[in-house]
Amino acid sequence: MRSGEHAGWERDFPVRYLLVREDSDGEEGVLWGRCAEVEGLFMDPPPLPREVLTLRGCPRESLLVQAVVAGAEPVRLLGDGMLSIEPVDPSNDGPARFWDLEDTAVLAQWPTPGDPGCVDIVVGTGVREDDFWGGKQLPSSPRFDLWFPAIRGDSPSGGCRSIDSLFTPRPQRPTQPVRLIGCEPAEPLLALLCRPLPQKGDSIALRPLDHHGRTMTRYRLDVHIVEARPSVLGGALIDVTITDPGDDRPTLAARAVWEIWSDGVPTRPNQWAQFDSEGRSEWLDLTRCGPYGLQGLSGGTYHLDGQHVTDRSGLLLALGEALLGPGANYGICLDSVADCLCGGFSVVPPFTLVWHHAAIARHALAGHVLAHRGSLSYFEETVNLLREHGVTVVLQ
Repeated sequence: MRSGEHAGWERDFPVRYLLVREDSDGEEGVLWGRCAEVEGLFMDPPPLPREVLTLRGCPRESLLVQAVVAGAEPVRLLGDGMLSIEPVDPSNDGPARFWDLEDTAVLAQWPTPGDPGCVDIVVGTGVREDDFWGGKQLPSSPRFDLWFPAIRGDSPSGGCRSIDSLFTPRPQRPTQPVRLIGCEPAEPLLALLCRPLPQKGDSIALRPLDHHGRTMTRYRLDVHIVEARPSVLGGALIDVTITDPGDDRPTLAARAVWEIWSDGVPTRPNQWAQFDSEGRSEWLDLTRCGPYGLQGLSGGTYHLDGQHVTDRSGLLLALGEALLGPGANYGICLDSVADCLCGGFSVVPPFTLVWHHAAIARHALAGHVLAHRGSLSYFEETVNLLREHGVTVVLQ
């Protein structure tokens, strides 16, 4: 479904959002409706309540224990991570379950009683259970795996035999409703609204449009409708209140970024430089929808303006602008930069990249270390990655 085909209507205000039921790859879809505005969309999620968990029986040889216990400078701040509880025998022992661990900090550790080969670790963290993948019943022989990107990103950091205080009731966090203002429902949404309210519908994609009818990004909405009434904008439009739209929401920092992108893909370099790290992260997210055009182009010299590269997002934005122009994307992390270097909609090696004002990034990112890659800074990792793939990097 092409967004531009539904971007116009005969009213005094534009269509700003489409509601689309998408297929698995997000390209095709069925129009559910279009609307003039969405109120309550931007929201900074509240932090999860803090909990104390004890990880029992963590093997000493694991990266987690090596980082927490055996390192010259033991790691105390593990950051965000994930816990998976999977069956030892997945063929006949139930589904896996997944939990998010937010802002995890090590509080204490000691040898596991009766087992010198293991360590018990006490952590403070925020816990979010993901009910989507698995059921409530645990496997009879569970395996507890822990993933912390700060220690290792592509495989488990470690495991444990059990976790004290994990299975406790947790109060539901209050939700902030979203209101679709000036909505023109299509047939699937009309069918849902014809049933008695409140309704629990499907998950659909909310597509914000720029002034040219181009999709800027996508967010998922869980359509739990509690109210539909004639719109404050008049005519045959309606206003729809979705009481529990889900957690996939743009942050408050995104609002100012979207205002710039609503005029179309930026054409001037460094427009992202005015924002803080959170705003730059939102800007980087919008670059994922294009523009595209170059494919497999190699050779030549490109100039990276490093004056504003003071964080990771700024580095990736400056790299994308240097190689593909303003508003373009050359990766949202180092792994996807590596993918771009291997081909696709991108400039591919060999080519020369002249990095101006490189000392700014070197200094600003000196403390940003990806532990699973080694002891190099994010700046050094980026330079090494480019050179390993055949890019001639000139630091100025």
